[in-house]
Amino acid sequence: MKFTCEKALLQNAINTVARAVAQKSSIPALEGILIRANAQGLTLSGYNMQTGIQTKLSANVVEEGEIVIGSRLFGDIIRKMYDDVVTLSVNDRMVVHLSCGPADFEISGLSAEEYPDLPEVEDEYSITIDRKVLKEMIEEVAFAVSTNESRPIHTGALFEIADGNLTMAAVDGFRLAVRREALDKIEGGAFSFVAPGNALNEVKSICGDTKSNNYEAEETNSDELQEESGEVSDKKRKSGSDANELAAITLGKRHILFAVGNTELICRRLEGEFLDYRNAVPKNNPISVTVETKELIGSIERVSVMISEKLKSPVRCVFDHDKVLLSAKTSTGEAKDICPIAGDGGGLEIGFNNRYLMEALRYAPATTVRVELNTGVSPALILPVEEDGKFLYMVLPVRLKAN
Repeated sequence: MKFTCEKALLQNAINTVARAVAQKSSIPALEGILIRANAQGLTLSGYNMQTGIQTKLSANVVEEGEIVIGSRLFGDIIRKMYDDVVTLSVNDRMVVHLSCGPADFEISGLSAEEYPDLPEVEDEYSITIDRKVLKEMIEEVAFAVSTNESRPIHTGALFEIADGNLTMAAVDGFRLAVRREALDKIEGGAFSFVAPGNALNEVKSICGDTKSNNYEAEETNSDELQEESGEVSDKKRKSGSDANELAAITLGKRHILFAVGNTELICRRLEGEFLDYRNAVPKNNPISVTVETKELIGSIERVSVMISEKLKSPVRCVFDHDKVLLSAKTSTGEAKDICPIAGDGGGLEIGFNNRYLMEALRYAPATTVRVELNTGVSPALILPVEEDGKFLYMVLPVRLKAN
C-alpha cells in the first residue's frame, strides 16, 4: 500500500474520524483508524461499536491496500508534519513508513482484517436537509438531552418526520426543548426514531466543518478544465455545490446514518418509549408576556453571582406589570434586579433553577420570546412571539420557601 496526500486534507480526515475511535477496547484495532486506499482515493474510518465515522478524501494512490494505525500516534505525527505532501507506505510486515519533507517516521500497524465492519444501514426511510439547519436544530435541542442512564431513551433526541416537517425533541426531567423545520423531500413516508445525544454532538461538529474532506479541490480543477471546453453545464455545477450543503438522514432497522458531504456517521438508534411531550405541555396559560432574551439572560446572570455549587438557590421571579423582579439569596448575601417586559404578570411569584432557565433562553432562536405562565408550581413555556413559530421550551419551576 502506498499513497501521497496533502497534509491538511489528511489531518482534517483524521480529526473527523478520531471522534469515534474507542479510547480503550478489548479489540486493539478499534483504538486505531482504518485506512483504505483504492483508485477512488482514501477512506478513513473510526468505530467504537456504538458510533462509526468514515470520510473520503482525494489522494494519489500508487498501490492499493488497507491498514489500521493507532489513532493518537497517527494524529500526533501528521499534526507535527510540515505543511506539504505526506507519503505513506506499508510493507509486508505491517510497518508503516510516513514522510513529509525531511521528516521521516516508521511505526507499526495492524491488519485491517482485525477491524470490525461498520453496520450496514438499510435505506427504508430517509430525508435531506440543509446541513446548517441540521446543525442549528441539534444545537438548540441537544442541551436538554438527559444524562441520567436510568432512562436510556431520554439520553437521546427524538426525531419525528411527518406532514412535511422534521421535529426534534429532548427532555431531561427538568426541561423540554422542541424544534421544528420544514423539509423539501421525504423518502418512505412518515417515521420517527431516537438518536443518542453523544452521536448528535458529533453530527453537529461534522455539519459545522466548512469542508467535509471531499474531492472538492480536485473536482474544481477538473471542472475548470472542462468548462473551458464547454463540457460542464451551469446546472451540473450548481447541483454539485448544493449537494455539498445538504445532510442526508437514513433510518435502518437498528441504526441511523447521517451523511454530510463525503463524511458518514452511523450510530445505534435508542429503543424505548419516549415521553409524550405534546401532552406534557400545558395548553391553557392565562399569563403571557414578551421579553428580550438578552435582557432577561443578563438579569439572571447578575443575580446568579450569589449562586454556586456549594451555595444553591433558586432565582425568585415576580412577574408584574411591564417588569419582572428577580432575586437570589444565599448565606453570602442577596442580589436583586429588574428586567423590563411587555405585558402584565399579575404579580405571579415563581422560582427557577438559574442554569435551566438561562439555557432555554440562550438557545431559543429568537431575539424576543413569549413567556407563558399559569401558577407558581406550573411549568413555564418559552415560545416565539408568532403563534406558528418553530420552537418551544418548557422549564419546570422550583418550589420557593417563604420569605
